[in-house]
This record gives sequence, structure tokens and C-alpha cells, in this order.
Amino acid sequence: MKKSSTKKKIYRAIGLMSGTAMDGIDAALIETDGYDYIKPIAFETIAHDENLRIQLRNCLNKTKRTSDVIEAEKQFILSQIPIINKLIKDINLLKQNIDIIGFHGQTIHHDPAQKITIQLGDGQLLADEMGIDVVYDFRANDMKNDGQGAPFLPVYHRALIKNSNIKLPIVILNLGGVGNITYIDDDTMIAFDTGPANAMIDDWIITNTGKNFDEDGAIAASGKADQATIDSFLSLDYFKKPYPKSLDRNDFKSISVEGMNLENGAATLTEMTIQSVAQGIQLCPKTPTAIYATGGGRHNTYMMKRISQTTNIPAHNIDVLGWNGDAVESQGFAYMAVRTLLNEPISYPTTTGCNAPCVGGKLAKSN
Repeated sequence: MKKSSTKKKIYRAIGLMSGTAMDGIDAALIETDGYDYIKPIAFETIAHDENLRIQLRNCLNKTKRTSDVIEAEKQFILSQIPIINKLIKDINLLKQNIDIIGFHGQTIHHDPAQKITIQLGDGQLLADEMGIDVVYDFRANDMKNDGQGAPFLPVYHRALIKNSNIKLPIVILNLGGVGNITYIDDDTMIAFDTGPANAMIDDWIITNTGKNFDEDGAIAASGKADQATIDSFLSLDYFKKPYPKSLDRNDFKSISVEGMNLENGAATLTEMTIQSVAQGIQLCPKTPTAIYATGGGRHNTYMMKRISQTTNIPAHNIDVLGWNGDAVESQGFAYMAVRTLLNEPISYPTTTGCNAPCVGGKLAKSN
């Protein structure tokens, strides 16, 4: 990764991310000035303990802090500590060498129409346990300023691209639980959620096979997508809305593949993701020169091939740029934590729909 020279203060920042797929925790350590200088240092990932995964899934769509939500949150926070310690220890640093932790938390409910977004994660408890200051609750201030509260990686995508020799315009496509794109041109940055990505596919695979995902899209590739279900999916109001716009992982529960066999259900759900990405690309001001995919879905070779075929745009795993596609989200929250310390915006009218560029995140000081 090309890096800019800087005379600004360089921070060591850790970012923690647990996405809507609820598969585990990603932790990244970077050095950054919060502007154009970014140096990835280390990355760790760990799968959730199965009991914790079940606890978190049971919290989905809950808006009240019932006893089970409070207990899940506590266990979730405590699960961050070993991976942080390992990240620091493996590169021979000490806690006092880390300036800030950016803690995204676990989204359990996201409803921008009602100005509600809920992420499990008590930043103060994490700061107290680790002895390191923590920035958390990144999305709330954006929603207070009429934003969607998502997507939240474009500011980091822009910084990465500034330090690259990529021909613009491009799209960075995140295939996590939900799909979203960042479109970047010379003077334009646009972002929005495209539709489901892995969440519905993973749920189908878990329910019907006990496995956590469709490796390489092999199950979907062996099935036949049901066009009537796809047409019904694409007729939903969400796809008629202009950007910026955002989703919750459960917003498409009205579309069901129940009654289909394993392969056809997987094929239908996968094609829904592909077609929603293609529709999102069509909303971009100019046709991108390429699509670079991050998130777990970039490893789904069948999905990536179909996205390229459907959009007629080369679709690449973002790792071809020398970036770690597994680490981009956690690195992004480390970067945004530093921007919070600097009182710099992390969301914009063209990325979330907020009424002005917004500083986000709450600072929890360690004792």
C-alpha cells in the first residue's frame, strides 16, 4: 500500500469489527494520522464461540435492554479482550503503546426510517477492562443529523484510494451480511446499501446443512434460481429508493425460499444478491472501471463471477490491490476512531444522507 508522508501526529489505533454475519471478531492495528497516512501493522480474526453466536442471534431485532441482551452484550465485550491482547503481544507492543481502540459493536437492529440503530457494546466497560481509551457508538450522531447511520466505511475507502494508483471511477463492494458499495470518482464519493449479501444465504445454509456458509458458492452453482422469487424481491420498494439508503440484515424476511431444495434455495438467494448489486451499480453517476470486493463474499467465486457477468464490469477480490480484504472493515473503525479524536467527520451527505458532514463516535476514557 502506498503511503503519504505526513508531519501530523501518528496514532496507533486498533479497530474491532463484528459484522451482521455474526461469524466472529476482526481486530486490526494500524498507524494513521487520521487523514491520508495509513500503515497496516497487524490483523487477527477469531470465530465466535457457538454459545455467544447463539446469544447474539437471539438479540436480533430487540430494541429493549432485557436481561438476555445485557448478558449477551457483556459476554460479547469480554470476548474482545483475548484478541486485542494477542494482537498487541504478537508484535511486541504493550497496552500503553496503543492510543485508541475503535469498537464498532454488534448491530442487532437497524431501522433508519425510525432513526434507530442499536449496536451491542459498552465502550466504557471495554476501556476499563483494557486500560485503553475507546471510541464507540459511531452511528448515533449521524442519525441525529438525519443520516441513515450506514454505510460507514467510505471515508476509509477514500483514504485508501488516495494512496493508490487505481484508475477512477471505481466501486468498492462490501459483501458482508448486507451488501454496500462505495463509488469514488475524482470529486465524488457516494455510498449506500445494495441489498442482502451473505446473511440470508448463510442462514439458509446453516438451517439446512449445519455448515456456516456456502463455500465458493458450490451449492448455489449446482442449483437453479427461481425467477419468480427474484422478480418479487426486485420489486420491493427499497430498490426504487434513491441513495443514500441503508438496510438491516432482516429487511428481506418477506422473501422466502422455503419449500425449495437446498441447491435451488441457495441459487435463488445468491442471485438475489447478484441482481441487487447490479441494480446498485446502475445508480452510480458513471460506469466504474472495476469492482473491488471486500468481506467474506469476495471468497465466493461463483458469486464474484456472476457479478462480473451481470454488470459487465471486472469484479476482483480487493486483495489484488495488496489490501487485506478481511481487515478493511476493522482497519476502517481504527481510522475513524482517530478521526473522532481529531473532531473530523466520518459520514457525509452523499454517503449516509446526513444534513452536513458528521463527526461520530463517543470517547470512553480508561481509568
